[in-house]
Amino acid sequence: MAAKPSIPKGTRDFSPIEMAKRNYIFNTIRDVYHLYGFQQIETPSMEMLSTLMGKYGDEGDKLLFKIQNSGDYFSGITDEELLSRNAAKLASKFCEKGLRYDLTVPFARYVVMHRDEITFPFKRYQIQPVWRADRPQKGRYREFYQCDADVVGSDSLLNEVELMQIVDTVFSRFNIRVCIKINNRKILSGIAEIIGESDKIVDITVAIDKLDKIGLDNVNAELKDKGISDEAIAKLQPIILLSGTNAEKLATLKNVLSASEVGLKGVEESEFILNTLEAMELKNEIELDLTLARGLNYYTGAIFEVKALDVQIGSITGGGRYDNLTGVFGMAGVSGVGISFGADRIFDVLNQLDLYPKEAVNGTELLFINFGEKEAAFSMGILAKMRAAGIRAEIFPDAAKMKKQMSYANAKNIPFVAIVGENEMNEGKVMLKNMETGEQNLVSAEELIAAVKK
Repeated sequence: MAAKPSIPKGTRDFSPIEMAKRNYIFNTIRDVYHLYGFQQIETPSMEMLSTLMGKYGDEGDKLLFKIQNSGDYFSGITDEELLSRNAAKLASKFCEKGLRYDLTVPFARYVVMHRDEITFPFKRYQIQPVWRADRPQKGRYREFYQCDADVVGSDSLLNEVELMQIVDTVFSRFNIRVCIKINNRKILSGIAEIIGESDKIVDITVAIDKLDKIGLDNVNAELKDKGISDEAIAKLQPIILLSGTNAEKLATLKNVLSASEVGLKGVEESEFILNTLEAMELKNEIELDLTLARGLNYYTGAIFEVKALDVQIGSITGGGRYDNLTGVFGMAGVSGVGISFGADRIFDVLNQLDLYPKEAVNGTELLFINFGEKEAAFSMGILAKMRAAGIRAEIFPDAAKMKKQMSYANAKNIPFVAIVGENEMNEGKVMLKNMETGEQNLVSAEELIAAVKK
């Protein structure tokens, strides 16, 4: 007996209905990106490991899926190295390529490789899958889609403002209530500076980014484990727990960070973004959140994260400014800022809240019943007119029993059925049945189009 097939943990199959829902998500995001002048690119699923390694911090490097070299990958490896059983060292010899971890680093590589073809500022978007060797859990998958938009070649904070407008527009179209959280890595650097731990900025940001997940006590314990002094941790408490309106938080930070040039620069940038957005009258709340750190090392300025208000789930969108990313590929001085929508988490939120529009998930609108060769030939002519009018229509391919064909229509939630028998053909019409009400009417092709479209 053949073994039952399975798929890797953290991956999923998607049914036709699920794909209709996913395409609704992708198309909504794509339409909004186009409104703001972004153009689409694609990059390969695999990249050279030299492109990926060292860009996401130590934790990110561990989550890279590495691809084993083809051919004799043992050549050049000594018996001593094999017997050492050092997985990381052996992987570096066995593997030259890896599956992409996100879309931002491949994009930076793309910009460097195609710099002579690109008009700057370059506004690109990408909707493709990424892979992470993470432990699968609710809302966290090993294979998932990201929907990124980035602007490179411009230092203007108007880019940050427009990206937040895009976030607001997308979630307004989805009817998902969200809180857009904003912070700035310069503010975090300033905080590290004034508590006397500038060299521990990465450890501090990685720890406080987990505040929502593990709580304040565990964050403080992690900070202590990283060698940050009790005095510095004590100074950090009122800062990361700062409350009040955005304006009140900014006013407090101006005082707290008065001795830090970089910290004040972060406050200034945040103030510009928030004040400009206030004039735009966003539909969703935007909040300055000092606990937001974003775990990736390449962010250098504004950072963003989006939380759904009506569903318990992690961040559903994130991003930020990364001034130095292309520099690691030999192209210094190119500033970038971007966002990434987590399509799989948005899919889960829309499912939980039942927010998909009916028209987004409906497939076929009209099914022609097949009674035989003559009836099918007559139906095919009208079917062509339906499709020309933009109606999603099909004919049952076999002259099966009526019950089987109607069951097919019910199973696929097809709202209308066209019945063509000898009487209908004689009149040059069809019998239209509304599957929801059961009502039947004899109609012409033109009336059929009007009825289905209505």
